[in-house]
Amino acid sequence: MTPDYWLKNGPFLLFIFFCIVAGIQVFYALFFFLRLAFHQRKKTTVSQTHPVSVIICARDEAENLSQYLPGILMQQYSTSHEVIVVNDNSYDDSKYFLEALQKEYKQLRPIELTQEAQLIPGKKFPLAVGIKSAKHEILLLTDADCVPASERWIETMQSAYDDQTELVLGYSPYFKKSGLLNKLIRWECYHTALQYMSFALAGLPYMGVGRNLSYRKAVFFRHKGFAAHHHLPGGDDDLFVNMAATQKNTRIQIDPDSFVLSKPANSWSEWVRQKNRHYSVSRHYRWYHQVLLGGYSLSQFLFYPLLIVSSIVFHPWIPLCVYGGRLLIQGFIHFRVSRKLHEPDLFPLFPVFDLWMFLYYLLFLPSLIRKPRPTWK
Repeated sequence: MTPDYWLKNGPFLLFIFFCIVAGIQVFYALFFFLRLAFHQRKKTTVSQTHPVSVIICARDEAENLSQYLPGILMQQYSTSHEVIVVNDNSYDDSKYFLEALQKEYKQLRPIELTQEAQLIPGKKFPLAVGIKSAKHEILLLTDADCVPASERWIETMQSAYDDQTELVLGYSPYFKKSGLLNKLIRWECYHTALQYMSFALAGLPYMGVGRNLSYRKAVFFRHKGFAAHHHLPGGDDDLFVNMAATQKNTRIQIDPDSFVLSKPANSWSEWVRQKNRHYSVSRHYRWYHQVLLGGYSLSQFLFYPLLIVSSIVFHPWIPLCVYGGRLLIQGFIHFRVSRKLHEPDLFPLFPVFDLWMFLYYLLFLPSLIRKPRPTWK
C-alpha cells in the first residue's frame, strides 16, 4: 500500500480500530460485568451452619491485632468455630497480647512460629501451618489489619456453601478516608472485585482476595496446598484460587454482612509496593485467564489515546458518540454494582476513574516483568 493510500484512508482505519477497541470494552461490560450488576443473593429456606476455622497470619502486627482482632472474636455465631492467629516470628508484643486475649476468648488459638521457612518466601508457610492445625473443614481467611463489617461475617460467608461449593469469594473494601489517594485505592479495589466476581459468575473464576476468602480444607490438601507456587512470595490467595476454582465449585458472597473492611495504604509508595506484589504473580495465572484479563486491560489502555487521536484526524463528533454510548453502558453497570458493594460515592466519579486507568496501567506495567520481593512484610 502506497503512502497516498494511508494518507487518504488512515484516519478512517484509525477510527475503525478505535471502534474495535470500544467494542471489546462493551463486550466485557455486557458479557461479564452485567452478571454482577443483576446478581441476586441466593435466599435459603433452611439455615445450615458449619463449624468454621478463621485463620489470620500476623508478623509484628500487635497494634493491628489489638485494634481489629476483637471484632473477629466477638462474632455472633452459634456453631463451633475457632480463630487461629499464626504469629510468624514477630519481634513486637504480639505473643503477649495474644496470650492475654486467649484468657478471655476461648475460641482464640495462637500459634507461635519461631523459625523461618527455608525456600518458601511470603506468608504461605505460616498460612499452611494454620490450615493444617485447623479443627474444622470450612476455612475462613483474613488479615491482621482487617475487621468484619458486621457481627454476622462468619455466618454469612459460610452460608454460601452447599454440597458442591468448595470456595467462596468475598469482598473486602477499604476504609473510607479523605483525600484523592483513598478514592483511587478504593476504586481499584472495587474495580478488581467487579472483575473477579463477574468472571466467577460467568464460570471463569480466576482469583480471590485473602482478606476475605473461604475454602474447604479438603480442596487445599487435594491441590497439595501451595506446592505449585511455593517459591513465589505472593499468590497465597489468587494463585491458589486460580488453580483450585472451577465453574461448579466456586461461589461469590456479596451480602453486606459478609464484607471485611481493610486498612488502606497511607502513602503512594506503600500502595505501589502492594500492587506490584500482586501483579508480579498474575503472570502465573492460567493462560486463558491471562488472555482475557490482558485483552480487557489492553483495551482500557488503548481506548483514550485512540479516542483523542481519532477525534483529531477524523470527524470529532463520531468518536465522541462512540465514547458516549460506551459511557452509558458502563455507567448503568457501575451504578448498580457500586450500590451492591456499598461504594455509591465512587459512582459519580467513575468517568474520571476510567480515564485514570490509562495512567494506572502505565504505572504498574513494570511489575509484570520485575522480580517480586521475597518477604511478605
